[in-house]
Amino acid sequence: MEALPPRIKPVITSGTSAGIIKPAPDAAPKKEEKSNNTDSKTAESRLTSTVPEEAELIEIIEKGFKDKAPASTSRLLQDHKAEEIINNCIVPALDNVGKDFEKGKKFLPQLLLSADTVSSSFAKIKESLEASGQKEQSKGTVVLATVYGDIHDIGKNIVRAMLENYGYTVIDLGKNVPVDTVVQTVIDNNIQLVGLSALMTTTVANMEETIKALRRELGKLNRTTKIVVGGAVLTEDYAKKIDADFYSKDAMETVAVAKKVFA
Repeated sequence: MEALPPRIKPVITSGTSAGIIKPAPDAAPKKEEKSNNTDSKTAESRLTSTVPEEAELIEIIEKGFKDKAPASTSRLLQDHKAEEIINNCIVPALDNVGKDFEKGKKFLPQLLLSADTVSSSFAKIKESLEASGQKEQSKGTVVLATVYGDIHDIGKNIVRAMLENYGYTVIDLGKNVPVDTVVQTVIDNNIQLVGLSALMTTTVANMEETIKALRRELGKLNRTTKIVVGGAVLTEDYAKKIDADFYSKDAMETVAVAKKVFA
């Protein structure tokens, strides 16, 4: 779960590291022209599927225009509820970016730009809610941690940012987190989803130990939690072997896990 420097809010990741994404070979001119036309139609359909003001914010998020997000959000807040902006603009835009990322049409820097743009929009929404005495409603709380002995947290920070932008509250325990700290945090906050990250082969054993401790201590209280793991050294098969509930290869997969757990 390694990510880029934490200029995006401090929070968690689902144990995955940012991989090197190789660009696809250049396509022949005709195919490329066809692909561009298809992309244009896709973009156009996204924008015309909502009212103009909403389409504007969706485009701003998809293109990562961070400086334009606050003003666009403020205009929407004049006659739209915060929940409407989140559901009609922010979530669909992030979904579009996530799908393009999965298809190789967008890459990690673009994903992060969109995440930063959403953070700017959310900041304006929070200001509005605080001014009106309302509170933003969380979709659920997730605990994130890079396991004991591992000091890599870039990926975790990306996961945290994406989860927060999708409306989840994140308790980020940071890196090199002792087993007992993870267990106690989960117990104290009645956590339903834990994200563990490990980037080093030497620390995967500590991830397994953390999972065992969570199962053991929560079992004593007749409680359970779902666990998602990620990191460059992990595979889906190994995640099953160490009794994790989910394996996530990137931040968007972790968001999908959260949606499933908190559905």
